[in-house]
Amino acid sequence: MTISENKIYPRTGDTQTVYLKNVITNDNIKIGDYTMYNDFVHDPREFEKNNVLYHYPVNGDWLKIGKFCSIACGAKFLFTSANHAIFSLSTYPFPIFFEEWELDVKEITSAWDNKGDIVIGNDVWIGFEAVVLSGVTIGDGAIIGTRAVVTKDVPPYTIVGGVPAKPIRKRFSDDVISELLKLQWWNWSENRIKKNIAAIQSGRIEDLE
Repeated sequence: MTISENKIYPRTGDTQTVYLKNVITNDNIKIGDYTMYNDFVHDPREFEKNNVLYHYPVNGDWLKIGKFCSIACGAKFLFTSANHAIFSLSTYPFPIFFEEWELDVKEITSAWDNKGDIVIGNDVWIGFEAVVLSGVTIGDGAIIGTRAVVTKDVPPYTIVGGVPAKPIRKRFSDDVISELLKLQWWNWSENRIKKNIAAIQSGRIEDLE
């Protein structure tokens, strides 16, 4: 059992911050240990309702978020059903209104372009009111800037920002990034992580034990 197991609030007296995996009920949302969400506007326990949008069961798509991620207030994850089919002569979603237009309900997903799952790696920081679109994969250690709109995959340990989000810089050298991806410290035991917290915070990979 981990520290985050079955605990909703990681900080005494703070009801704005939750361990996200312990407030999720949707089987198509998978959250890693210690990943936290902060919301000072809404109840953070309603993340699934307020932040995971257009995530309809008919698509079978997933939201997967790794361990030790930090998700700021108002971050949104927009799924496939938010899209409209742009190959059509009209972007109007006729198949959604199958009853009105006497269409086959089995064809309802043809109303939108299917972009696929949203996959967030480990140790990712997603900034205030950032938006991540369907089909996007964000690599381990990446940082998503405030109000960025992420339309494309983000490489590991890369900072992106803007609309649409574009790379600003890498957090570390390629050698350090490669070593971090091999180490995967987020999969260490709690005792080893505790022992290395100071080294992790130092930013010096050579200090890790």
